[in-house]
Amino acid sequence: MARAGWPITRRGGCRRSGLVLRSKNRRRDKGSKQDESANPSTAFRANPRKIADFYRAQPVFDRRIHVLGLGNVGRFMAHSLRGIPNPPPITLIFHHWGQLNEWNASAKKLQVVTEGDAEKREGFDAELAFLRHRFHGKEIQHQSSSTGDPFLDGTSNPSSAGRPHISEGESTEPINSLILCTKTPQVLQALSAVKHRLHKESVILFLQNGMGVVEEVDREIFPDPETRPHYMIGINSHGLRVSPEAPFTTVHAGFGTIALGILPHERSRPSAPYAPTPKFTARDATPATPKRPANPSPDVPAPESASFKWTPNHRYLLRTLLRSPVLCATAFSPPDLLQLQLEKLAVNCIINPLTVVLDARNGAILYNYALTRSMRLLLSEISLVIRSLPELQYIPNVQQRFDPGRLETIVVGMANRTKNNISSMLADVRAGRHTEIDYINGWIVKKGEEQGVQCLMNYMMVNLVKGKKNMIQMEIGEGTPFVGGEAGDGDINIKGGVSR
Repeated sequence: MARAGWPITRRGGCRRSGLVLRSKNRRRDKGSKQDESANPSTAFRANPRKIADFYRAQPVFDRRIHVLGLGNVGRFMAHSLRGIPNPPPITLIFHHWGQLNEWNASAKKLQVVTEGDAEKREGFDAELAFLRHRFHGKEIQHQSSSTGDPFLDGTSNPSSAGRPHISEGESTEPINSLILCTKTPQVLQALSAVKHRLHKESVILFLQNGMGVVEEVDREIFPDPETRPHYMIGINSHGLRVSPEAPFTTVHAGFGTIALGILPHERSRPSAPYAPTPKFTARDATPATPKRPANPSPDVPAPESASFKWTPNHRYLLRTLLRSPVLCATAFSPPDLLQLQLEKLAVNCIINPLTVVLDARNGAILYNYALTRSMRLLLSEISLVIRSLPELQYIPNVQQRFDPGRLETIVVGMANRTKNNISSMLADVRAGRHTEIDYINGWIVKKGEEQGVQCLMNYMMVNLVKGKKNMIQMEIGEGTPFVGGEAGDGDINIKGGVSR
């Protein structure tokens, strides 16, 4: 029976008991909110809007995307981005006056041929940025007649002495989003031409083969972490080749994908970009930090330091690339992207140098027992170096993923799918151009030395490819024409203006 003086509620209880229950519920709700704030995963489940806010587009200062390196990959990227709904403004950056004049004299359209169907797109802007010459790895500074004294030189700005030299016709407009599609040996030259236009909020997407180019850029182009731009890494598997019939035309020979990932920009600790985030168990969704290895490297931080902040330019460029159905792009976390890079590196370490030495297509390394034994010797060194990398010590199943047998299966499958293709390294060697061997097998040799592993087979392949390239360059430099047929068939061989 209720106490006198307390009104009876409709359900037979008193108001006081209802107040007590409500106060208990408030305390329980308050305690649950404190628990949710202590557990971020629970808070995200309780407030899914926070996750939606993370993926929601944020306004950017400039939507323009610059494409540097107008080879097959650069033209394909620009053409694909121009075909999405509400496309961003795209600027093509040329290296020479001749390329820019040829573009201005043409219809100013990029064409991609897919299975015989040609598709042209227009609306591109064009700029000029001269490559800075480098000698023995160092940039050659512009020599001017300046005396260093602004009064003697007739200038009134003494601070202009330390600024980079800007040639006539070059743009000085800031670049917020840059897609870099040059060959790996030309990355430093290309970035030197536009480094005065990049700032600490800019984003650079690297689309190169091999490994080690980002570390080289940090050392040579952007040594200061406080003013260094943000980086994105891309792994391209589309088959592209040039069309000899028409300029500014790319043939989409094989369908593939583009794996994208953001390289964390830790300005305080820039030497550890690939440290993974803490894992979560399936039961209570609490952070389960992986155990440290027996002898952790001081250069690799704990997994907790892997969190990084997304900038608006990061989100904008990544979302724009993911919108293109032709690119078939997918985003990955930094540890997963690193493993994809290493898998592609292992494939390139086998197919590219072997096809150069044999001067044959990719399918030549199949069904040949002698070449298979050479392949296995190379893969044993590659697998040992990759499995010894300190960046992978916190990632599970690395030993199984980069086992020599599994890598051999991947290499054989890729060689079988592309058996009629010519590798990019063989095409460069036949043309007498610099190859990417220093960033493929050369990177394995370098990392092996750091881990105490002697990679003799890979070192031999590096020098064989370089020797083959030098031999082709000497033959091209001699400029020996043959009149009327093949050499050695009794035809007249004209060399240096004298018939022999």
